[in-house]
Amino acid sequence: MGSACSRKRGQLGNEDVLYSARFSKSGSFKWLLHTLPRSNSDVQRKAQGPGPGRCPSLVELCVAKVREVELRPCLFEDMSRYSDFSLLPRDLSQQIFNELVESNCLTEASLGAFRDCALQVTTSEFAFICFSNLTSLSIKKCAAVTAEGAKAFANLVNLVNLDLERCSKIHGGLVHLKGLKKLETLNVRYCNCITDSDMKYLSGLSKLGHLNLEGCAVTAACLEVISGYPVVYHTNWRCLADLINLECLNLDSCKIGDEALIHLKGLLQLKSLELSDTEVGSNGLRHLSGLRNLQSINLSFTLITDTSLKKISGLSSLKSLNLDNRQITDNGLAALASLTGLTHLDLFGARITDAGTNCFRYFKNLQSLEVCSGFITDGGVKNIKDLKALTLLNLSQNGNLTDKTLELISGLTALVSLNVSNSRVSNSGLHHLKLLQNLRSLALESCRVTATEIKKLQLADLPNLVSVRPE
Repeated sequence: MGSACSRKRGQLGNEDVLYSARFSKSGSFKWLLHTLPRSNSDVQRKAQGPGPGRCPSLVELCVAKVREVELRPCLFEDMSRYSDFSLLPRDLSQQIFNELVESNCLTEASLGAFRDCALQVTTSEFAFICFSNLTSLSIKKCAAVTAEGAKAFANLVNLVNLDLERCSKIHGGLVHLKGLKKLETLNVRYCNCITDSDMKYLSGLSKLGHLNLEGCAVTAACLEVISGYPVVYHTNWRCLADLINLECLNLDSCKIGDEALIHLKGLLQLKSLELSDTEVGSNGLRHLSGLRNLQSINLSFTLITDTSLKKISGLSSLKSLNLDNRQITDNGLAALASLTGLTHLDLFGARITDAGTNCFRYFKNLQSLEVCSGFITDGGVKNIKDLKALTLLNLSQNGNLTDKTLELISGLTALVSLNVSNSRVSNSGLHHLKLLQNLRSLALESCRVTATEIKKLQLADLPNLVSVRPE
């Protein structure tokens, strides 16, 4: 499924790299030197340790000082200095956290100081999460959290947002969420241990508005619990209550097909639906025709064809539509002419030709358009040049585009991002971009341009350009 140049595959692998880089602190201790006062207790610590007269490390002094302040709540001024530990090196913030947990000194106020720190928490330490006033909790990528440790969640009766993304051992732990009646957002993205059996504990969470199940091992059976429609081939699944307030549902990469979508018919408040990389095909979309509040739907890498798109043509509230799918052609696009409110249209891998671009005249409100089939020529771009609201335009992979294309789009002055990579655009056509003063990102990879000429354009005419390829 999907085009050969599609972008979804391989994105996942970069997330851990990005995650690690975020917490690569400089290691500077200037913050400590300015905020930790020298005291008699600090000097006395020199005599502690395995050797006589051993000098304590700066880390030890820091941890001891923070603990001292926690034990003496009257020192309100001192504690205010330590309201944010995110500037500390990761190992130092971890030691401070461990010390406060082990000494039972962790409070709601001091926990807030660790909000942007990358901490490692064991299941045994999870008892510290007992703050009844906590409304938001994120423990993404925490492999130490198990079903046993998740018992602590039951105490968070005021919790509104819970992020458990990539917690790989949480299976069986969602039972402890069933009493969290204020929960509005739950993210279990890529918790591949989550199965259909975990879903039944969510059925009573009537305020749940956002549920992310991307990458979980759930099937159509779980949708019975979510929607309240019993699955006829799995009769022992009877819903306990409907999640009728769901506004956002992410089923990306879940094992569901056409028969599953019948269980979404009752989710009339749904605004965003992710079905990417599922086995949904032409027969399933008819079950979505009544979701009149739907504003965004992602059908990339599914089995849908042109004939099925007519079934969603009546969703007049749609703003964002992703059809990155090789089965979609000009005929399917024509069936969507009634969706005049679209602001984002992704046809990256769809087989759209110049003839199909005639449909773009119906989408005057488009702010984002991606058409990368390889079949678009300068003639097709004539039907894009009047989309004045466009801020993002991706025409990459269309090898027959020439400098004429740059001339045609020179009037799209709202453009912030432009990609015409893998085309026949040359240095001679670059001057047509001078009018695009809002342009911040320009991609012309594998074109007949040189980095030198692009640099000249950037310096002379496009001062806001910050991302350029080739560099």
